Amino acid sequence: MNKKLLLHTKGLTKDYVNGDIVTNVLKGVDFEVHEGEFIAIMGHSGSGKSTLMHILGFLDTPTTGEYVFEGEDTTLFDENKLAEIRNKKIGFVFQAFNLLKRTSALENVKLPMIYAGIEDEEEKERRAREALKAVGLGDKLDNKSNELSGGQQQRVAIARALINKPRLIFADEPTGNLDSTSSKEIMEIFRDLHKEGNTIIIVTHETDIAAYAERTIRMDDGVIK
Repeated sequence: MNKKLLLHTKGLTKDYVNGDIVTNVLKGVDFEVHEGEFIAIMGHSGSGKSTLMHILGFLDTPTTGEYVFEGEDTTLFDENKLAEIRNKKIGFVFQAFNLLKRTSALENVKLPMIYAGIEDEEEKERRAREALKAVGLGDKLDNKSNELSGGQQQRVAIARALINKPRLIFADEPTGNLDSTSSKEIMEIFRDLHKEGNTIIIVTHETDIAAYAERTIRMDDGVIK
């Protein structure tokens, strides 16, 4: 059974301008993602892999080229539409966790639901508890993030990314700040999420981390090799 096309790009470029200096970070990227895929984007520092992820996740915009998401031309989206997609259809997991440090795991996981306009407190509580239980933190609901280990903080970040049932989960070097044991545990969570049908794109420079994905693409000097 063919998987449905979720997004595709054609001739995607990204330039950063600093005075008279123009840096070409992406130089014409053609890329497609189907529902349910688990993709690793590999490349050395400066290859353009994180920039590509930021554009695909609507954290940045391309300079030129085509980006179609769910059949729609994203260049036509206004800021409200972009914010809605980020809140409801995209989940992000970052290397630095990006949690509120003196806030409980439960409250950290609730945040995307607030941004998505979910007002029912009982529903937010239930969904946050279920998400934390799903990543093995059912007994850490009230722990503040600065009371958790790095691996546990990343589990909270994954629960937060999943809370609005996004169409697509992005993970940018999600094991970069973790030891080998915690890295393996986090990647096994991603593998389980993929088995449940989630679409996942992970950015990494580590071969053993990329090995968890079903498809690997390599970037070098702003293009896919």
